[in-house]
Amino acid sequence: MLKIRSFQGLRPSADLVADVACVPYDVIDSQEAAALAAGNPSSLLHVDRAEIDCPPGTDIHSDAVYAKAVENFQKLQKDGVLERESTPCIYLYELTMGTHTQTGIAAVCNIEDYENDLIKKHEKTRKDKEDDRTRLVGDLRANTGPIFLTYRDDAQIDALVDSARKETPLFDFVAPDGISHKVWRIEGGEAFTRAFAKIPCSYVADGHHRTASAARVGKELREKNPSHSGSEDYNWFLAVLFPATQLKILPYNRIVADLNGRSQEEFLAAVKEKFAVSENASDSPDAPGKISMFLGGKWYGLQIPDQSHADPVSRLDVSVLQNEILAPLLGIDDPRTSQRIDFVGGIRGTKELVQRVENGRGAIAFSMFPTTVDQLMDIADAGQIMPPKSTWFEPKLRSGLFIHTF
Repeated sequence: MLKIRSFQGLRPSADLVADVACVPYDVIDSQEAAALAAGNPSSLLHVDRAEIDCPPGTDIHSDAVYAKAVENFQKLQKDGVLERESTPCIYLYELTMGTHTQTGIAAVCNIEDYENDLIKKHEKTRKDKEDDRTRLVGDLRANTGPIFLTYRDDAQIDALVDSARKETPLFDFVAPDGISHKVWRIEGGEAFTRAFAKIPCSYVADGHHRTASAARVGKELREKNPSHSGSEDYNWFLAVLFPATQLKILPYNRIVADLNGRSQEEFLAAVKEKFAVSENASDSPDAPGKISMFLGGKWYGLQIPDQSHADPVSRLDVSVLQNEILAPLLGIDDPRTSQRIDFVGGIRGTKELVQRVENGRGAIAFSMFPTTVDQLMDIADAGQIMPPKSTWFEPKLRSGLFIHTF
């Protein structure tokens, strides 16, 4: 069964938490990170995206960037921005975006559970991204950003969460993007450890590269330690576990640069051979099995044929789009490496799709219905892999609220 436990990590004080907390490193680029951290030396972006403090043009994977990350991390501790907890703790972490609220348990999980598939995956990782986080985690000897895990709802855990939420939160702030963040501190957290010992597995919702990197670092340190016992902190990594019914997945939309040599009329005719197509459709599908396509200044609705006979991956709308349109008609054989396709998280809305196409930054856009959590878990249970960019989770977990060191 699943192993979690408390940890005696680093965290900011309540008066500094809003300055320290930052968005995940992988949802912004270097320029955006620099803008967000400007005038704020306490931001954890100075650690997670340390290239912002290096000379312009510095390779983000250079030794200098990792050295700067370590330097900045140590400075945050030396200056008292990050302080060591007095005792091992588990935390509750609640995020509210509009009318949506989700509450997870922040703890450390065991790398053996990841290796033994008790923490299940549904995506492949890219070697360059995995290598980057492995280097950073290993050099820092810390997990600065939590991995987003989910599990099937459990009444006992729900009751523990409800009880703990009656106390005064340790942190309570609203980030610049309007998302509310609350954290409760639970010393010891043994009741949660016992409750999760009855949970058969969890699933990586967001953070496959961070999970793989944490496991790699733990394995490397285990192999270097002749006195390895299994109790060392490097055997554990930082995560927040949320019940599946609380999660909110937004669509992950697609834009393609050109029509692969076809005119708009030729392309539309080819699509009509595969799908029932309606004109003047909504810009957002209202149910699974539908795709909205923006072409030539107009939205079209595509009705996907019945896929109930297919396997869990092939049934996904994003798989149908890839297998029936992107690959055969648009020549996007590998969306992970193709430079002709771009992915736009649903948080940006469909206006972003229209704007990019009308500005000439794409020839065609596809608006998708969100993949469901049940689909994610079914695919992971079957040991299968989702197509890239199948899910966009919101709200995003902030890094820096609690940090696990080893």
